[in-house]
Formats: sequence, C-alpha cells, structure tokens
Amino acid sequence: MKQQIKLEKKSIYTEEDYNVLPEGAPYQLIGGMLIMTPAPTPYHQKVLRNLAFALWQYVKEKGLGEVFFAPIDVYFDRWNIVQPDIVFIDKMRTNIINNQRINAYPDLTIEIISPSTAYYDLIDKKELYERYGVKEYWLVDPLKKKVEIYENKNNKLVLKHSLKEEGVVCSIVVKDFTIDLKAIFD
Repeated sequence: MKQQIKLEKKSIYTEEDYNVLPEGAPYQLIGGMLIMTPAPTPYHQKVLRNLAFALWQYVKEKGLGEVFFAPIDVYFDRWNIVQPDIVFIDKMRTNIINNQRINAYPDLTIEIISPSTAYYDLIDKKELYERYGVKEYWLVDPLKKKVEIYENKNNKLVLKHSLKEEGVVCSIVVKDFTIDLKAIFD
C-alpha cells in the first residue's frame, strides 16, 4: 500500500517539507520549489548504467572514493536538495556521506538529460553546482550522443570538453578515468 502524504500548498518549500515525502518520491527541491521528476526512459537508464558502472568499477579498483547513482539526495541548503544521476565523492571527503544523504557538493556530478529535466539540468542545477563548488560537471545528452564536461573555476562552470557521437571523454577530478562515447551510448 502506497503511503500518501499531503503537503500544504506553499510558494516556498524547505528541507522540512522535503523530509516528510515518502522514500523514493520523485521530487527534488530546487530553489524552494518541489520539482517532480517522471521516471526516466529505458534508454536513459541504459546510458546511466553504462556510465555509472564503468565509473564505479574504475573508482573501486583504484580506491579513489565513492560513486552513487539516482535516486540519492545531495543536500546544499534547506531550499536545495537534488538527485543527480551520478555522483563521485573523493575518498578524502567521504565524511559528507551519512545514512540519509550526501551533505555537501560531490566532486563530480553527472546529469543525463531527458526532455522533462533538461531545463533544470542545464540552468537551475548547473547554477547550484557552480555556487556550491562541484569541481566537475558532465552533461550527457543521449539523444544527441553528446557529452559536455565542465570544470569549476572560481564558482563558474567552464566548458572544458565537448564530444558528440565519437571520441573518448576524460575526467578532470577522477584521475585517469576515460570512457569512449560508444561505451556510454551503445
């Protein structure tokens, strides 16, 4: 039986409102707005699987830190709790992970764009990642078979690499991690 929660209608929601949602509820809190995220497509999930497992295997083998994939809460402040598709936390910063969520910026955040989330991934969440110090941000577009890699310079995400359909992407913060676009999108 599904648990039903009725939230009071507000113009601004906070961490307290977010925390009463049932586990797994398809919401993110962005700028005090509760944003519902529909279930991703099978192809989105295939791209997520291909990329997350390759990254996790590499990070685990090298002992570099932790990799998580959605849904997992990343807490920035009481008005901003997001669920990136994939995150990497350097082993020197794993203290930001507790039993409920990640309590600060990930070192690497990866968003896989879908029509329902593109605006938030390209604008709102990117601005949060800039402001809160995410060191590296990947935007992965399954429809265009494109990956853009941004590096944080003085709280501004700057495009470092952009590849479409073929080529090898290289992480800035996950030392020596590379992956061929074909491995991501096929």
